[in-house]
Amino acid sequence: MKMRLFTLTVCLAAMFLVFPLSHRSSAGEGPVIAHGEETWKERKSSHFIIYYKSAPPDFIKSVEEMAEYYYEEITRNMGFTRYKNWGWDERAKIYIYDNAEDFQQIGEYAKWSEGVASSRERVIRSFPAAHGFFDSTLPHEMAHIIFREFVGFKAKIPIWFEEGVAMYQEKARRWGANDTVRQAIKDGKFISLNDMTAIELSGRMNTEMIQLFYAESASIVNYIIDELGQQRFVNFCRKAKDGDPFEWVFTSVYVRFRDLDALNKAWVEYLER
Repeated sequence: MKMRLFTLTVCLAAMFLVFPLSHRSSAGEGPVIAHGEETWKERKSSHFIIYYKSAPPDFIKSVEEMAEYYYEEITRNMGFTRYKNWGWDERAKIYIYDNAEDFQQIGEYAKWSEGVASSRERVIRSFPAAHGFFDSTLPHEMAHIIFREFVGFKAKIPIWFEEGVAMYQEKARRWGANDTVRQAIKDGKFISLNDMTAIELSGRMNTEMIQLFYAESASIVNYIIDELGQQRFVNFCRKAKDGDPFEWVFTSVYVRFRDLDALNKAWVEYLER
């Protein structure tokens, strides 16, 4: 999969599912801001600026609270204890569109897309009715930005690994992924890691394939972090910053695996215990 820094997130209800402005204010609602032909209200917190139009104030307040909560939880989950601070002018921006139609107008996204993150700009875009907004969409998109900022933009990371890291932050999806993969193994539909690496996600893929791709991504990263150790995961992320080939970096940190096939074998054996 060709790495795209502008990461499109798939949130499927069936299953797995910029405009920088700085105002020296730490929290609370701010003025109405015009971005081109769009008019936005804004609310600020310690690490985020939330832009919205007609979304209920209570919802926006919950976005602020949950974003701050996930900011701490995600960095802790991934072991990024010295992660850079998103304070003041470095705050991330969350755009809350009124509905799916409003959201879809910002880009040519697949119709099942319910959120999008731009890591370089530190921007998240979504809408209130996105499936599992607080449990899935918000932590997933934040994880994309935090992970990519930590490994750097030179790092060569396959899409399954990056999506798996993002889904690792979705507790319900993470916990349900292994059962889905076990069933795929039994049914002869399992996708190997080498094949996963070659897949290019697109709106032309059928729902079953997309569901399985995301389930396997969540399962393998869960295995890598929880079973092989968080510190090794952090070491891998640090070493990946230089932009060396993914498989070479991975096997140099996880020395028990000579290649992706060996990792694939160990993962499947773990699931079949």
